[in-house]
Amino acid sequence: MQRRVRTRAIAVVSALGLTGVLGGCGLGGGSSDVTLKLVAADYGASESNSSEKYWQDLVDRYEAEHPDVKIDVDVYSWNDVDRKVKEMVDAGEAPDLAQIGAYADYAAEGQLYKAGDLLSIPVQADFLSQLTTAGEVNSVQYGMPFASSTRVLFYNKTLFDEAGITPPKTWDELAADAEALKAEGVKYPYALPLGPEEAQAESMQWMLGGEGGYTDITGTYSIDSAANVETFGWLKSELVGKGLTGPVAPGELDRADAFEAFAAGQVGMLNGHPSLMETAKAKGVKFGMVPTPGAEGESKATLGVADWMMAFNENGHRDEIGDFLDFVYSEDNVLAFSREYNLLPVTVSASRTMAASEQDKDLKPFLDQLATSELYPVGNTSWAAVNAAVKKEIGKAVAPNGSPAGVLGGLQAAATRAEAAG
Repeated sequence: MQRRVRTRAIAVVSALGLTGVLGGCGLGGGSSDVTLKLVAADYGASESNSSEKYWQDLVDRYEAEHPDVKIDVDVYSWNDVDRKVKEMVDAGEAPDLAQIGAYADYAAEGQLYKAGDLLSIPVQADFLSQLTTAGEVNSVQYGMPFASSTRVLFYNKTLFDEAGITPPKTWDELAADAEALKAEGVKYPYALPLGPEEAQAESMQWMLGGEGGYTDITGTYSIDSAANVETFGWLKSELVGKGLTGPVAPGELDRADAFEAFAAGQVGMLNGHPSLMETAKAKGVKFGMVPTPGAEGESKATLGVADWMMAFNENGHRDEIGDFLDFVYSEDNVLAFSREYNLLPVTVSASRTMAASEQDKDLKPFLDQLATSELYPVGNTSWAAVNAAVKKEIGKAVAPNGSPAGVLGGLQAAATRAEAAG
């Protein structure tokens, strides 16, 4: 199989918080009756585990059974992949398939096939229900979940033992643990990354713990709800104001820096996703994981995130695309991808297998949270603008001179404008 290396790019972060470092790499070549073009993101941390290898194996197996269909895959880093697809679409050269971070804008422009027009009924029905819902625009599924993740509370067992404390289940217990860790000289008793890299994730996790969120049950933005204002008021007064979040202001602390500090043994607690396990293990940090605390007990919901597969209708090929996607979403292929990159399966069948497997026990704490997870409102075309505003402004809500009600009110106004513009 021909391999074309086009570019190289710096590492960046996907919606799942994972890094990719490989530039565009083409897989495929030769001639056939139909050639499907797929652009995919790289989930690998280096060339040795680039997603290119996953796709090459999958494509080789598929083409062996389908000699009249050729799958041509280009793998790009997360720094490039969304932009690359947009450039292709804008140039009238949309790929048949794209596995990227967002789908709603393309769906709103009528550029995507409906999932129900592509997938067999058993395959579409196998998606986890909350991921199916998150892939819908106006109650029609266009985005097909490809990878997912949740968050749990990581804690440093060594630091907890030295402070004589146990993992928290409530916010008050978390604050008390943070006080004890501070008394022991821990640099970041609780790391609160509200910096621009991934502030929307940390914010939503805390909102959910206070029984709020970015939207209400009708899907309408409710960023400045009473619950959310109370949540950020608590963070400002009980954590940040008491010096329990470390020497870097939360609005300036990025998730990657918080993870690095945890791996260096400088953080007592923080919200994290599966990739942190490998980072901490590599540095010899003894850690534990528990469900994220809420205001009155364990949070009733946790943050779920997903990356998406979508099929463009510009070139036709609906039947061939659907058949290939049925293969992509087979249980064995979903499990292989999830295990390679420490991610959660997006299907019921693969999730059941993982939950029962000793091989996947490290992922079980995250898998246990998936059923009650809530995702960003990615089906709203306005979410991209709202997401950007949250990253820029939310850290100010817990600053010494900040006003939770004022900052959240400003974000609500921005969300209302973005929704009207869409």
